[in-house]
Amino acid sequence: MDKAYVNVIRGDIVESRHAVTVAVANSAGRLLAYAGEPDTVTYMRSAAKPLQAMNVILSGAADRFGFTDKELAVMCGSHYGEDFHREAVLSILNKIGMRASDLRCPAQYSISSAYRRKQLYERLPIDETNSDCSGKHAGFLAVCRMKGYSTADYDSKLHPMQREVLDIIAGMCSVDKSDIITGVDGCGVPVHALSVKAMAAGFARLANPAGLDDDYALSSGRIFAAMNSAPEMVAGTGGFCTELMKNTHGKLCAKLGAEGVYCVGLKNRNIGIAIKIEDGGSRALHAAVMRVLSELGALNAGELKALESFCEEPNINRHGVRVGSVKADFGLRFV
Repeated sequence: MDKAYVNVIRGDIVESRHAVTVAVANSAGRLLAYAGEPDTVTYMRSAAKPLQAMNVILSGAADRFGFTDKELAVMCGSHYGEDFHREAVLSILNKIGMRASDLRCPAQYSISSAYRRKQLYERLPIDETNSDCSGKHAGFLAVCRMKGYSTADYDSKLHPMQREVLDIIAGMCSVDKSDIITGVDGCGVPVHALSVKAMAAGFARLANPAGLDDDYALSSGRIFAAMNSAPEMVAGTGGFCTELMKNTHGKLCAKLGAEGVYCVGLKNRNIGIAIKIEDGGSRALHAAVMRVLSELGALNAGELKALESFCEEPNINRHGVRVGSVKADFGLRFV
């Protein structure tokens, strides 16, 4: 298949290129359009968080503990560790009778470079709730508390809660769970590898759950609604996931994954999108996502205007001067 690229331009020439794979699929798993190699198998990374968070609802934990939309959204997020993120995670932990030290994610500085500078300059205290994955981990603990599972080893792939998560991902993406490769994510919990096409189908179902079993349809709908009700919890101030959902008014759900993964589910279009930047670089992601959404006609003029800063991002030198741009240079092939 022909390669698709996001170009890094300096002056008048392309200095570097990032190869891109895109799959666009419907909830039946049918490939609708693609770029690159949509059968590529890779780890879903944090793009899987909305699917993982479904277990909080399926288990009954969401209702038993009275989780709010903000709390459900932060379970889906790769958040920046801003005060409002930490407050939501601490609220979850308080409701289930756990502490920050019970989280098995690392204490770390923000994944947002701007907020990380603030943390360092102001010498803000850092604990496990600052982790961009602390919401996901708090959700895992909530399921354990609901079902009486051990909370000390919830990060093991053999833990019953993680087996449930594997079943959910397999079911949502229509992949036999024996075909899903399991590794260890950056935060220490299991991470799942499947084709880019299967990821796209999973997000199509997340946004358009009418064909799912009742319990899956209910949990998918609640996750979609929570992410759109509180998009600031999914990333943070100025973050792409946050801005994309905030400016599309319930049209889609979107989630970043590490190593150049991004997934989008378009509501009422029966479309899911999954993108993988082959070299794992993040600087190509925004331009790639916006190109795909534009080619699909998913955004209106007002939405494109609000998000135009992500369409072609500047290439800035160390003097803060724009010397070029990061620009998508590919089109979709429709099936």
